[in-house]
Amino acid sequence: MQLYLRFIFITTLFCFIFLESPAQTTGKINLIPNPGFETFDGYPIGWYYKGQDFTDVMAYWSSPTGASPDAYGPKVHIPASWAEKGFGKMEPHGGQAMAGITLYGCDIGKPHCREYIQIKLREPLVINQTYTFEFWVASILKGLYINNLGVVFNDKMTNIITDERLNMKTTILFDKVIVPPVGGWIKLTAKFIATTESEWLIIGNFFDDAGTQTEGISPLNFAYYYIDDVSLRKNDPILQQPIKDADITKVKLEVGKIIVLKNIYFDNDKSNLQASSNLELEKLLSIMRENPSLEIEIVGHTDMIGTAEYNMELSKKRARQVVEYLLANDIEARRMHFSGRGATQPIAPNDIEESRQKNRRVEFVILKINNEVKLGENK
Repeated sequence: MQLYLRFIFITTLFCFIFLESPAQTTGKINLIPNPGFETFDGYPIGWYYKGQDFTDVMAYWSSPTGASPDAYGPKVHIPASWAEKGFGKMEPHGGQAMAGITLYGCDIGKPHCREYIQIKLREPLVINQTYTFEFWVASILKGLYINNLGVVFNDKMTNIITDERLNMKTTILFDKVIVPPVGGWIKLTAKFIATTESEWLIIGNFFDDAGTQTEGISPLNFAYYYIDDVSLRKNDPILQQPIKDADITKVKLEVGKIIVLKNIYFDNDKSNLQASSNLELEKLLSIMRENPSLEIEIVGHTDMIGTAEYNMELSKKRARQVVEYLLANDIEARRMHFSGRGATQPIAPNDIEESRQKNRRVEFVILKINNEVKLGENK
């Protein structure tokens, strides 16, 4: 079924929706990390029974609720009882992996009847920038077809323990029933102008069953769609990210000053940098290139979860990751040192996740610039 051109005006985005792709954005960077769900952080034993299962195994993507999206790929085992219903019978659109979410079926008592997938963009949206968003979807063979597959852009991460429906105003909405070819995929595309600096994206059905249209006859009586190859790209003309007063590129460089890298992100309990860290790392790289006499110490910090010894080692590994990024971009090793402080220097309470995130940070200390050396340093 073709989706008709539809104009939507909403409070956060101004967009047009198409079935086929508009003008090509070839060469533009995809702002969605792991767009084809090919990168796994690990593999579960069995199936996905809660949202955290998906979050734990899928790199960059997460479940914003307690409901359990599914990840398909090599080494992922589908229990026979679910395979008999048709789960996993679809080949990925590209590569070897894909995701799957339940979108309809609350009124018949389907467990986890609203599942969502969430990701942090490589960089925030730029106000007044035109973007093209697209992804591919396919239906489970025995499922219903529905409308109201939507996209929400948020300023912060959503993390709800229950499996409830997210009652959010959609920023992109496909309001015609989506009927992919039997056993095949269909591409959904939206072109929009951003009016917020949102950093997070959620895909799913934000309407209740009564507000959702269905087509088809299904022995399952619920709707389940596979998702693959998600893309968000800027269209010409390209607008640059605005430089704010608190931006590290505006900080006066003085020996002994401690500067927090505010947008450096790590996976929970891991040292690998998330793709959304690139923007801040590029700014640090620019500072190092523009100031060839600058020598710094990268210092890592953690929250208080875990033992003191473990956190100290983790903080060192995180600091080293930043140094290795700079090394890979031709900054001389003699200009950089790294260390870890573990959880010994918190800047916020450790009682809630939002505060703990602030403590999981990386800073750099200026050791030398323009021949002035930090007192006590001999490096």
